[in-house]
Amino acid sequence: MKDTDTIAAIASGMTSSGVSVIRISGPEALGVGQKVFRQKKRDGFSELPMERTASHTIHYGYVVQDDEPIDEVLLLIMRAPRSFTAEDTVEVQCHGGAFVTRRVLQAVLAAGARLAEPGEFSKRAFLNGRIDLSQAEAVADVIQAKNRLALKNSVKQLRGSVLHKVKELRDRILDEVSFIEAALDDPEHIEIEGFAEKLEKENQENLQEIQRLLASAEHGRYLSQGIRTVILGKPNVGKSSLMNAFVGAERAIVTDIAGTTRDTLTEEISLGEISLQVVDTAGIRSSDDAVERIGISLAKKEASEADLILYVADASVPWDENDEQIVPLLQGKKVLALLNKSDLEARITEDELRDRLKPAVCDASFLSVSVKAPEDCRKIEQKIKDMFFQGELAENDEIFITAERHREALQNAAGSLREVERSIAAGMPEDFFSIDLLHSYQELGYIIGEEMDEDLVNNIFKKFCMGK
Repeated sequence: MKDTDTIAAIASGMTSSGVSVIRISGPEALGVGQKVFRQKKRDGFSELPMERTASHTIHYGYVVQDDEPIDEVLLLIMRAPRSFTAEDTVEVQCHGGAFVTRRVLQAVLAAGARLAEPGEFSKRAFLNGRIDLSQAEAVADVIQAKNRLALKNSVKQLRGSVLHKVKELRDRILDEVSFIEAALDDPEHIEIEGFAEKLEKENQENLQEIQRLLASAEHGRYLSQGIRTVILGKPNVGKSSLMNAFVGAERAIVTDIAGTTRDTLTEEISLGEISLQVVDTAGIRSSDDAVERIGISLAKKEASEADLILYVADASVPWDENDEQIVPLLQGKKVLALLNKSDLEARITEDELRDRLKPAVCDASFLSVSVKAPEDCRKIEQKIKDMFFQGELAENDEIFITAERHREALQNAAGSLREVERSIAAGMPEDFFSIDLLHSYQELGYIIGEEMDEDLVNNIFKKFCMGK
């Protein structure tokens, strides 16, 4: 990456704020900075001699274009390799108005930089060996974190938690391959008898480590993306009231008229350490209204894609055929059945509701609540945590796999290690072990970028935001 372009972009958000940051990186970053920056002197302005200026220093002055001052700024110099991209980097901190920020960027581009592509700074950091691919992906996860634990897990990955674990596994596998190859090349001096038994034990340990990482992937997805939660029930049972209670505002329309909700309504909410993507849906019932039927169809589709279904039943009315229509939608899902309006005279009990759902639902929890009561909403929140994280999330050093790409690579690596197990059990020659061990080694390398596919790398970084 020595002969690359010099790139620039706005590294802060494109909204009005106190300060904006324009980042410049590449072999001509210092030269571009020198063209656009004038340091403030008592008697006017002067160029800053960038080549003689120490790294990691901040300077006060103005950005200019055609000798016209654009904005009063601070300029930060970071010389290679002690920067995020491991290249010479200049950052300009200007006032945070959208117009003035664009003017400063235009001056930088006119001075010889080109506009960076999405994620190009992080891509250069990866290609220059500053971070591995899992750490680069963690940069995006930090930016997109929706709750405290998602942020904590992303920062751990940014610091190398996935990198270190994957490297440890790859080193063990490579040691096994190296021994096999050496023994096959020099059988007179390296004794391979009994190695299969030793390899079987070590291979099982490696497989267990990978399986532990895979087991964390479901929780990792809930942390990073939130739990896809669909509120389901017949009309007028309190679904929209529950949505409003979650959001803390009158987000969904609530009336006594059955069929008020015709479309789905999605909100992201935080329950302390976890996030939910909550979807309010149309009430499930038989209807002749064409628009309502579309809403009911959308509700059924959302239910099929849910991680969790909040099935809301009205305790003050008896079970009917509309409830019967809902039961098949709960098949195979995690379900929290809420017996709402518990403050009214009960026409259906929790035990009866449990019996009604039992034929279709294996994984269900039950609560009697009034969704308009804040203390009952807190009970719902705690019950969701119980269902997904056994009440609380671990605060230890456990690694949560959050990227689907990582999960697929781990599955492939585990599959290759299982092939090694089968080869050992079948008494196959040692060179058969090497083939599958090397495939597992390669799959683990895809996670951290040591086995690299250019199209994959480009696809990962183009999903990043501009300026990162």
